[in-house]
Amino acid sequence: MRPIEQGPARSSIGRRAFVTHAAALGAGVGLSATALAALDGDKADPKAAPGDQDISRRDRDLRFIGVEETFSTAELLKLNSIDENHRAFLEEIGLADLGERRLGDMDEGGLDVQILSAHTPSVQNVPGQEGIDFAHRLNRQLVDGPMASHPGRFQAFATLPLQSPEAAADELERSVREDGFLGALTNGHIGKKYLDHPDFEPVLARAVALDVPIYLHPGYPADEVFQIYYRTTRSEYTKEYQDFIFSGSGYGWHQEVLTQCIRMIAYGVFDRFPKLKIIVGHMGEGLPFYYERIANDMGEPTESSLEKPFEQYFQDNFWFTTSAFFQDHLLHLLLRHISVDRVMFATDYPFAGIKEGTDWFRAVDLPREDKEKIAFGNAEKLFGITV
Repeated sequence: MRPIEQGPARSSIGRRAFVTHAAALGAGVGLSATALAALDGDKADPKAAPGDQDISRRDRDLRFIGVEETFSTAELLKLNSIDENHRAFLEEIGLADLGERRLGDMDEGGLDVQILSAHTPSVQNVPGQEGIDFAHRLNRQLVDGPMASHPGRFQAFATLPLQSPEAAADELERSVREDGFLGALTNGHIGKKYLDHPDFEPVLARAVALDVPIYLHPGYPADEVFQIYYRTTRSEYTKEYQDFIFSGSGYGWHQEVLTQCIRMIAYGVFDRFPKLKIIVGHMGEGLPFYYERIANDMGEPTESSLEKPFEQYFQDNFWFTTSAFFQDHLLHLLLRHISVDRVMFATDYPFAGIKEGTDWFRAVDLPREDKEKIAFGNAEKLFGITV
């Protein structure tokens, strides 16, 4: 052995019920005691350990960069909403607000910078020139809007017209070189293909040439996968968007991203592009739990086809964020397998609260040096920015 170095179906639901169920899945699930206390103002949580409160006070001055912070526009909401109830929910939580409401939430939580990315699936299902123009328009809206109005508070990942890979590579380069974007964010499969497909090598090659990362965000499954894995013929169980959430934030999204990561390693993407940088959110999308099983079971069958041990690619080509998973034990499990130099803070705003996330992380029991790396230092190094 080589040595290790270290599109769901649409349904109908009342708006109030949708907001209730979506909010429960999008924010406040599994928060630490300190973060839950933050939902009720700044009161100390009587159940929190005294040491947690001491750590939180010690680290109240931490700076923060949020690496997965979502936005939309009226045009994109119309394209990607499931129905009017879903669209109303997304509007209500402030997804399209790129002004005072968002800044107020950032200031309340002490989040210095948001790195913005377009709401899934963005424009990945829009083919041809329409998709190319749409992606360019979204990118320029950020430059001419919040990035110009509030210098230093907002950075961005480029939206790419991935149905047209050559044009996507060109838009990535234009966005990085002309507008100062920090990389790109993708949303699951692109026309039933993942980034390991040869069609997308122009995008990967351009990212490497520009020395910028690609953030792998989840996307909804292809219709055939949705029907097999997540759909039921018993209609009484789909009235609360159950199948939609099952295939998305409730489970499917996380498996989808991890599957894409394993595909990219197993099918040689990082041997062809050894300097490619990939970011994965949601505390590794289940990777920490499966890490040893994946490394052991995928290691032997790929030993003769890959240039490195399977798990080495997770150490060399991946970064991970905390987005929406504000749980101490998951962070510690991630750090058991991944270097602290490869973990970055994110909130998944507005689907999770900024203050919940920053309050949680201030109370995490880690050395101050490690917390500074996660809160802002690793992002500064990866993206070449400062706060």
